[in-house]
Amino acid sequence: MKTMQGLVPVTLLSMALSACSNLPQLEPVERVELPRFMGDWYVIANIPTFLERGAHNAVESYELEPDGTVATTFTFRDGAFDGPVKTYHPKGFIRSESNAVWGMQFIWPIKADYRIVYLDEDYTTTVIGRNRRDFVWIMAREPQISADKYAEIVELLGAVGYDVSALQQVPQKW
Repeated sequence: MKTMQGLVPVTLLSMALSACSNLPQLEPVERVELPRFMGDWYVIANIPTFLERGAHNAVESYELEPDGTVATTFTFRDGAFDGPVKTYHPKGFIRSESNAVWGMQFIWPIKADYRIVYLDEDYTTTVIGRNRRDFVWIMAREPQISADKYAEIVELLGAVGYDVSALQQVPQKW
């Protein structure tokens, strides 16, 4: 009887984990013109990584390097608008001919899945997601976006399998 009791939680956990991995691949946008994508992006909202919890005035900046990699600078104030400045410098590696799938390297040799899943025509709003649907970043060229645009993006994220209740707006005050 004890063996059965131990088996039930293990079986349930195994089923839950396999259900998570059965999500269809998160499709990136068709094409990204890298020179237009480079520059500063304000983080409007995200499902944050542990590094980003409590971030204020978060900005992700991209610069295309001569070797084809993307130098990235992620800067924010920790915990408040007057909190200490935190800065990280991951490196992006383009993994697709469309330029929409990257490997983002914070620590060698790991390159995290990074997909441009939404990009408007004028390159003013973008969404970066991951196949696992564990993290996501809604970003814009300005520190704010309209409520309608935000609602549209949240709806898109829900439709592709994200738990939109986990989204957190990032305070921006400039």
